[in-house]
Amino acid sequence: MLLWEVRLLCLQLSLSCCWAFGCHSTESSPDFSLPGDYLVAGLFRLHGDHLDVRHRPTVTFCDRPNTFNDHGYHLFQAMRFSIEEINNSSSLLPNVTLGYELYDVCSESANVYATLSALSTPGTNYVDIQGNPALYSPKTVAVIGPDSTSQATTTAALLGPFLVPLLLEEIRKVSFLLHKDTVTFSESGDLLSGYNIIVWDWSGPKWTFRVIGSSSSSSSPVQLDINTTKIPWHGGDNEVPQSVCSSDCPEGHQRVIVSFHHCCFVCVPCEAGTFLNKSDPYSCRPCEKEEWAPERSQTCFPRTVVFLTWHEPISWVLLAANTTLLLLVAGTAGLFARYLDTPVVRSAGGRMCFLMLGSLAGGSCGIYGFFGEPMLPTCLLRQGLFALGFAIFLSCLTIRSFQLVFIFKFSAKMPTFFHAWVQNRGPGLFVVISSIAQLLICLVWLAVWTPLPTREHQRFPQLVVLDCTEANSLGFMLSFTYNALLSVSAFACSYLGKDLPENYNEAKCVTFSLLLNFVSWITFFTVASVYQGKYLPAVNVFAMLSSLSGGFSGYFLPKCYVILCRPDLNSTEHFQASIQDYTRRCVST
Repeated sequence: MLLWEVRLLCLQLSLSCCWAFGCHSTESSPDFSLPGDYLVAGLFRLHGDHLDVRHRPTVTFCDRPNTFNDHGYHLFQAMRFSIEEINNSSSLLPNVTLGYELYDVCSESANVYATLSALSTPGTNYVDIQGNPALYSPKTVAVIGPDSTSQATTTAALLGPFLVPLLLEEIRKVSFLLHKDTVTFSESGDLLSGYNIIVWDWSGPKWTFRVIGSSSSSSSPVQLDINTTKIPWHGGDNEVPQSVCSSDCPEGHQRVIVSFHHCCFVCVPCEAGTFLNKSDPYSCRPCEKEEWAPERSQTCFPRTVVFLTWHEPISWVLLAANTTLLLLVAGTAGLFARYLDTPVVRSAGGRMCFLMLGSLAGGSCGIYGFFGEPMLPTCLLRQGLFALGFAIFLSCLTIRSFQLVFIFKFSAKMPTFFHAWVQNRGPGLFVVISSIAQLLICLVWLAVWTPLPTREHQRFPQLVVLDCTEANSLGFMLSFTYNALLSVSAFACSYLGKDLPENYNEAKCVTFSLLLNFVSWITFFTVASVYQGKYLPAVNVFAMLSSLSGGFSGYFLPKCYVILCRPDLNSTEHFQASIQDYTRRCVST
């Protein structure tokens, strides 16, 4: 009941204010009323409102000069004519006479007075509120008007609690003949009758009305027939004007609505990777994962799949260099096997040299996995073979450099440790442990961060780059870090032996090979941070090939040169003379 109480309070306030403003002294003109069994109130604006600035509420007098409203007067006459036609008909409401009271609602104050007057009880000028307003019986059975939204809102708020209607329940039952036309109403109270569509034609010397179509609402569904050839369009050649406030967008531009109407829009170009389907001009659609599109595109195109193929020129260069390295490694192994008992081979490590050459060959074989379309076997083996092979080579190089330094500089000072080192096969044990450590890292890498073939779509809009995922994994970084530590160890041990006898001094060659290794991988990581294209595997191959070639050339090529070109230096006498000269220098210092 709270809603009813609020409405009653508003009604009482309206009555009090209306009385205070003098509404009680205002009477309707006799010309505006017609007695009858049932009264219908009509609220029409026969005059305009007062537009002056008001500093306090005032009552507006409607009958003022130069304020007559033609539209309100037409509505007023239409209601009078309708009620008179109903009363004159013997079939519409027999034995019943309709009456009316018509009010000029030129202002809000006049509108409030008219509404309250329609709500008053018969024979009085006041609203008697008792109990439930829905049971109240005002003197009018229905109210028609007003025609403005602001005034209709006020009228509806006052009439709502009393359930006063626009006669809808009775209108649905009405059907009568008016000037040879049948007038009926639908269930919702809409008029069911036909009408003509007329245009005002000014093409001739005199203006005329032209019928261009008609509508019939008596049939279901409602039919609308228009003869478009009879419509006179303004403009050249009687062309039909465009019914949009924006011109059509160019190709590849979506329509972005800027108001409530779809015909008003701005044209925005579709971004790269999207396209505009002709069936939906209001949104750019994204392309599929394997497709691409430039800006302002109306379709998507297949992406080009790229990878480091076997038949590219850069691949031929790298493959030729890698094959040459393998042939040199194989030739060096054969040469060392033939001269195994010579001082040069024995000083280089003897049979350990074959392990070093084999590890270089194994790392070199992993390079072939970078060419062709990446597959699971090649992704698993290509980096792992290089990492393990190069770790074995660096372990052998480290222990060989350490052993030479230990023999020449510390064997006499620590004879017990030296004999234990030799008897327990310290060099071989170090190589085995170091190699197993790298093998375990590689196995964990392949098991936890398994390198898999991947199709990369983010780097280039037009390409699908095929590659493996190992370069982004923690396992790859652990393996690389381990080899970097072995490289630093080999460099440190070789540097400590920079003053050893000439035949045993490998500091310069080892330093050169390890510096080449560092520079190669620094270059690779620098390029990888700014470039992620199809040739990144080629840069990786170049870094691996540089490391393997540097290690082979720095350690084995000088020894091959002595064996093949300087056999006079590959003699026991020459090595003994070099050792004696080193001993004399140490004694003199």
